[in-house]
Amino acid sequence: MARKKEIQLQEELKNQEQWDDFLSKKGLGMIDVYQAWAGPCAAVNGMLRRIKNELGDDLLRFASAEADNIEALERYRGRCQPTFLFFAGGELVHVIRGANAPLINKAIPDLLKAEHSVLEDGSERKVITDPIFDQEDKEADAEEEEEEAGEEDAGPQKEVTVAIIKPDAVQAGHVEDIIQRVKDAGFEILAQEERMLTEEEAREFYSHKADEEFFDELVAFMASGPSHVLVLSKGDDAGAEVIDEWRKIIGPFDSTVAKEEAPDSLRAQYGTDKSMNALHGSDSHEMATRELAFFFPNFQIPKSEAKPAEKRLQRTLALIRPDALKEHKDEILAKIQEAGFTVALQKEMQLTKDQAAEFYKEHEGQDYFDQLIESMTCGPLLALGLAREDAVERWRDLLGPKEVPVAKEEAPDSLRAQFAVEDVPINQLHGSDSVDHAEKEVQFFFPMQQTLAVVKPDAQEHKDAIIARIKEAGFNIAFQKETSLTEELAQQLYTEHEGKEFYPQLVEHMTSGPSLFMVLSVEDAVERFRELMGPTDPEVAKEQCPDS
Repeated sequence: MARKKEIQLQEELKNQEQWDDFLSKKGLGMIDVYQAWAGPCAAVNGMLRRIKNELGDDLLRFASAEADNIEALERYRGRCQPTFLFFAGGELVHVIRGANAPLINKAIPDLLKAEHSVLEDGSERKVITDPIFDQEDKEADAEEEEEEAGEEDAGPQKEVTVAIIKPDAVQAGHVEDIIQRVKDAGFEILAQEERMLTEEEAREFYSHKADEEFFDELVAFMASGPSHVLVLSKGDDAGAEVIDEWRKIIGPFDSTVAKEEAPDSLRAQYGTDKSMNALHGSDSHEMATRELAFFFPNFQIPKSEAKPAEKRLQRTLALIRPDALKEHKDEILAKIQEAGFTVALQKEMQLTKDQAAEFYKEHEGQDYFDQLIESMTCGPLLALGLAREDAVERWRDLLGPKEVPVAKEEAPDSLRAQFAVEDVPINQLHGSDSVDHAEKEVQFFFPMQQTLAVVKPDAQEHKDAIIARIKEAGFNIAFQKETSLTEELAQQLYTEHEGKEFYPQLVEHMTSGPSLFMVLSVEDAVERFRELMGPTDPEVAKEQCPDS
């Protein structure tokens, strides 16, 4: 018996012409907009098939579209969250972000019913603009108006975050206390209101957590009573990283963890368990923009009167531990370069257990100490001295949380999450936690040294160029002297070569004219100067290290 051909669930829209054709057709169309690297959201296909079969409505159509190939989706390119657009009559009527199956399941019948009413009863179709783009357009319009008005002295736009005092803290009467704590920490409250979320609103707001086990519990909790919503900034300090600062103050997501690791945090003091953790904070600029549009769609972010904070050029120590170095060295170095860091110092080395214990002596006595030492000494590691503006803080942001499970849950794009090694509990990258520690740690791996450099008689005509190269490489010339060696001094200088075939010729060469002697100082001076010189045989150097 011939097998019945399966009807394709989703149309594949590969170009602008196919996009326009899909939108021109009558009915309700749901389009899964995806990035090329991620592909369509297969997680909802089973549900869509079931809905299509249950409703049996020819006006309902599904499609997928890659943002990079369609001009109309230009503004959706580069956004990592799954996005579902609903079109009717060629107009956008609804948007759902995240693979939120319950919300999609509810939205489709409601939107389809509304479209039938438009087509059959002449009702007005409710057309929308994407809330995220609406907010971005408002910000762009505001900037344009200021430019046209000649407001050249206005500072940059303030950075803001959305904070929510959740129902458990509101019902317990902690709102005033928390607001006072917010003000005491130097935050400026730009807007606030008490808001009772419906279950549908709670599902939409937390749609990015739809796949979590606690999602339904979280939605029920957020709809169980009023919340107090605030928009926070840091006064006129436009450069203040208010998102990160607020998240530090509220503490870890799980209140029980917060009570142990950050007892002074707000979640430790006012939360009760993992989901009922008293407070919420935006976790990125993009999420803050989305949440601001959700709660305060007409809010205009004010400008700061202050000038941007001056950038601080810093250096910090980065360690790629042995397991990650073996498997992901090139990928990690590429990420470091993409993040704008300059690798000022670099050394691959094998630590002894005594060296590792000395470096991490402040962790001695902790449960994980032995595992940490084992991880640091199981093979060669790569030590890097990284430089850029605010290097210490920027590198730690790139690393993510110390605990690998926390990094994977709360910061999946962080380096510690991306390059975790299976069955190894210790995170695979280290970063200095302060400017002071950075300097001490850089000195540990790249101690300040002095070395002797000699420009030999045959290179005297190039000595100025050689000195310039030495300075460009970061060496400090602590002392220099030009002198002609006697035979006795030349023999003492090269005594380790005595008895070798080339020894007489070397002594003769070193006494044939004046040499320039220099004392060079810098971190790891000996090794770095030998790398700068290249192989001892000039022919080998020309072939293997032409820039030496």
